[in-house]
Amino acid sequence: MEMKSAALIGLGAMGVFFAPRMEEHLGRENFCVIAREKRKERLENKGVTVNGVNYRFPVCTPEEGTKKDLVIMAVKDMGLDQAIEDIRNFVGDGTQILCVMNGVESEERVAAVYGWEHVLYSYMRMSIVMRNGKADFDPYWGKVYFGEAKNEVLTERVKAVSDLMERCDIPYKVEKDMMWGLWFKYMCNVGENLTCALLGIPFGMFRDSEPANEIRWAAMKEVQAVAKAKGIIITDEQMRRQYDTICRIPYENKPSTLQDLEAKKKTEIEMFAGSMVKMGKEEGIPTPICWMFLEGIKVLEEKNR
Repeated sequence: MEMKSAALIGLGAMGVFFAPRMEEHLGRENFCVIAREKRKERLENKGVTVNGVNYRFPVCTPEEGTKKDLVIMAVKDMGLDQAIEDIRNFVGDGTQILCVMNGVESEERVAAVYGWEHVLYSYMRMSIVMRNGKADFDPYWGKVYFGEAKNEVLTERVKAVSDLMERCDIPYKVEKDMMWGLWFKYMCNVGENLTCALLGIPFGMFRDSEPANEIRWAAMKEVQAVAKAKGIIITDEQMRRQYDTICRIPYENKPSTLQDLEAKKKTEIEMFAGSMVKMGKEEGIPTPICWMFLEGIKVLEEKNR
C-alpha cells in the first residue's frame, strides 16, 4: 500500500503545518486544498503566508474532487459536518482520513459516514499563531500523531501514512495507545486553552502565575476523572510533566480559543467545555470548572457580538 496523493481541507493554523511540505514533496499535481466559493477565491488570489513565503496552493472545490490516497481534515469543530460532506468526491476505496482536530469525538463523526476502514485516529501537538492569513512557526516544533486505537504492531495503512509523512518531511509519531493520546491532548486543551481564553493570557503566564496554574490543574483533574470513568488512565505524574511542555512554548503564543475571541470569531467552546459538561453528567462526575469555562466564554462571545 503506497500513498502518492493527498488533499487537505482547512488551511488554518493546523493546515499550514502540512500544506507547504506536501506541495513540495508530492507535487502540485498530487496535492490540493479543498475550498469553495469565497474561500477558494481568497486562497487563489491572496494565498497564505507561512514563515515569510506566500503560497498559492492548488485549490479544488468539493465538486471538482478526485480520489486521493490521504485526506487531512483540519477544520474547526463547527465546520466538521460541512467538511465531511465536502470531502466525499476525494474518498476512494483505499483512501485514509486523518481528522487532526481538537476534541475526542471527531473520528466517530467521520467514521459514521465513511466507515472505520477509512478513518485513523489522529491529533496534533503544536503551537501555531495565525493572523490575517500569515503564520510564523518552527516547522519541526510539534508533531502529528496518528494510528489505530492500539499500535503495538503497525497495520499496513498506518505504515503507508507513516511513509508519506517521512517523504514529506512532516514530523509524526505513531502513539502506541491513541485513545490515551487523544484524551491527554484533550485534557491539555481544556486546562490550558480555556484558562488562557477566559483570563485573556498567553501560554507564558503559566510560568509566572500560580493562580492561573491552579485553574489549569483543576480543569485537568475534571478531564482526568471523566477519562478514568471511560477506562482511560491519565496519572498525576503525566499531568505534572505537561508543565515542562508549556514552558517550551514561546511566551507570547496564544491558544486557539483566545485567538478566536480576539478575532471576534465563534470559538470551539462547545467541543471543549460543552462536551466535558455533557460527559460529566453522563458519568455522574461534577465538572464545575468546565461549566465555568463554558458559560464564561459564551459571555465573551456575546460581548464580541
